[in-house]
Amino acid sequence: MTTMRVNPHELIVAGENSFLRLSLDEGKTIAHRTSHWRVFWSPVGPGHALFIESELTNGIKIYSDNVALARYLQRQIEYLLHKPFGDTHIPVIDAIFTREGDPRSYAAEQIESSVDSIRLVWYDFITPFNFSAEPGWNNRPLGVQTTFFPATSADLIVNGKFATGKPWSEKRGDQLSSSACLAWCETWVRPRA
Repeated sequence: MTTMRVNPHELIVAGENSFLRLSLDEGKTIAHRTSHWRVFWSPVGPGHALFIESELTNGIKIYSDNVALARYLQRQIEYLLHKPFGDTHIPVIDAIFTREGDPRSYAAEQIESSVDSIRLVWYDFITPFNFSAEPGWNNRPLGVQTTFFPATSADLIVNGKFATGKPWSEKRGDQLSSSACLAWCETWVRPRA
């Protein structure tokens, strides 16, 4: 007999959190890091945010079309994923976000602001998979469920300049993944008070 289970935890974000990390040494060090959000629901509304750390942006920059959302993501989630992205003293730059493509060939996110033009591209995808992590996993107070579309190739282009480095292979449980994934159908939860 199959059963349905309702997640007992409080929903805090529903959307996407695709990421792209590039390295020159198979992941021993990270040369460029991005965390791209497309949020369909949060307590502060929907929207987009890009957190990026790269020599092409002279360090960390944050772009968003909903400043409240960017700050919410910093306070609730990003500080767990990459602590420097949780610094709320970093200014948020207003930007427009568009997407093209899908995992059957390539997917791209375009971020346009008054100061920068950024393009993230994922391609050469391997088998997608879904995973779920309960609150407490990896010492994180939040839980997440998501679908990964791992890419074995990716590009980061900032103002026409290509970032150096490439994604590297990673394992998620027993599943082959990479450091550059579309993370779609993503839901973040926290235990109810």
